[in-house]
Amino acid sequence: MKQRVGQYLMDAVHTAGVDKIFGVPGDFNLAFLDDIVRHDGVEWIGAVNELNGSYAADGYARIHGLGVLVTTFGVGELSAVNGIAGSYAERVPVIAITGAPTQAVEQAGKYVHHSLGEGKFDSYQKMFAHITTAQAYITVDNATTEIPRVINAAIHERRPVHIHLPIDVAMTEIDIEQSYEVAEAPEQDVQRYIDMVAEKLKSASQPVIIAGHEVNSFHLHDQLENFVNHTHIPLAQLSLGKGAFNEENEHYIGVFDGKIADDNIKDYVNNSDVILNIGAKLTDSATAGFSYEFDVDDVIMLNHRYFKMNDTIDNDVTLPNLLAGLNTLDYQYEGSAPTFEKADKPDYELSDDVLTQATYFNMMQEFIGSNDILIAEQGTSFFGAYELSLPKEMTFIGQPLWGSIGYTLPATLGTQMADSSRRNILLIGDGSLQLTVQELSTMIRYNIKPIIFVINNDGYTVERLIHGMEEPYNDIHMWNYKALPKLFGGDNVAIHEAKSSNELKQVFKDINDTPDQMHFTEVTMKWDDSPRKLRDISKAFAEQNK
Repeated sequence: MKQRVGQYLMDAVHTAGVDKIFGVPGDFNLAFLDDIVRHDGVEWIGAVNELNGSYAADGYARIHGLGVLVTTFGVGELSAVNGIAGSYAERVPVIAITGAPTQAVEQAGKYVHHSLGEGKFDSYQKMFAHITTAQAYITVDNATTEIPRVINAAIHERRPVHIHLPIDVAMTEIDIEQSYEVAEAPEQDVQRYIDMVAEKLKSASQPVIIAGHEVNSFHLHDQLENFVNHTHIPLAQLSLGKGAFNEENEHYIGVFDGKIADDNIKDYVNNSDVILNIGAKLTDSATAGFSYEFDVDDVIMLNHRYFKMNDTIDNDVTLPNLLAGLNTLDYQYEGSAPTFEKADKPDYELSDDVLTQATYFNMMQEFIGSNDILIAEQGTSFFGAYELSLPKEMTFIGQPLWGSIGYTLPATLGTQMADSSRRNILLIGDGSLQLTVQELSTMIRYNIKPIIFVINNDGYTVERLIHGMEEPYNDIHMWNYKALPKLFGGDNVAIHEAKSSNELKQVFKDINDTPDQMHFTEVTMKWDDSPRKLRDISKAFAEQNK
């Protein structure tokens, strides 16, 4: 069978499960885009800019399992670097495809537009080498080996990959002897490590599991819950990894975030004699400035490509294999542990007073539901939302490790495109919104229907709390936020505002009464109000920066 390389690439990503391709056109990818729009199995989603496109592909991948971003050479691919780096940090598989000048142009070292004007064409590829798990320069001769290699790497490592695709190569027909098939991840013998864990647990009087974001990355929720249900080992989540475990499970004890955790959780985790760290990273934001009291060298690390117990270290073993091995353990904890107190009846009173952060999130607790996707922007939204009790089957998305403000609005484009049947709820602040608001236009263009809550508290609240409470660099210009959907052509978007708990209650009712519509709500709060966890973590950040 003969196919253009571009056609083969699209067939391959579609076989891997992708049905939406995000990106921005440019003259070095236009002919390749023809193969995208003419492919029966994928849909082109044109983003407003490449950074937003990278965020959207990330959001899509978190729900769908794999995302694709297409940009043009130089100006396009470098605009997407921030988003791809975030996907790398937080283990999200995105295929970044760069449409590049022809091989003849590159080999002749011509001074073409979008280059650095020095006749070199590998500079940008070298940049991507640090933020992707695999890279490929596609040629006619290597297309059927290199394309499968990097797609499989993205899937197995749950990290982005970079494809440099000269436009003449994309348009060239080649012989396809075998269609792409997703390679099975190799099974590894992890029995030695499981035996070590089992031996340690024999003497445990107070074991605990700390679960994190890699469980979400590899979609290992069922495997982790099976392990916990069998062993009865209590489990705490990090905020970096919220949603990794069913919070309705009887063995769940809550979020551990260092010294700012609830006392019963903090005391149990810090005094545990066996800590199983499963798919988690003990970052500064997840632990309130590394304020845990246990010795991290004593923790049993079970991460992807990293097992560590005492002096035994393996940088090749995979998390899926480790978790499969854990599920063969013959062990059951018979001790006691803290009980997670689910917020069944949030504490607030309806009034016409100015809405507070505390009341806002207490009311949000009642609004969210099973099967929702909750996307929380870094800042007041994330640090308020990660304290919410998630119903079973609910998905939580934030970006607390990379922490690029503005990420969540384009990411919501991706998450909603990944599954149009689920209700997507975006919580974002005014400062973050102003960075990436253009992607509202794309949401309206493709008629998707997320529910968007914009906190208008007049500035960068998280930065104010860390340093410069009243300094001008933490101020932003006030926008007419409610006018934005109409500005972007959204005549059918439902617009709401809430300045009090009474008004917010009515907004929730209106949203629930008209679910088949995009909703955009401006929620006004005082500029110096903030969630409790954000105030505490900001103090830790301020100390860390001294």
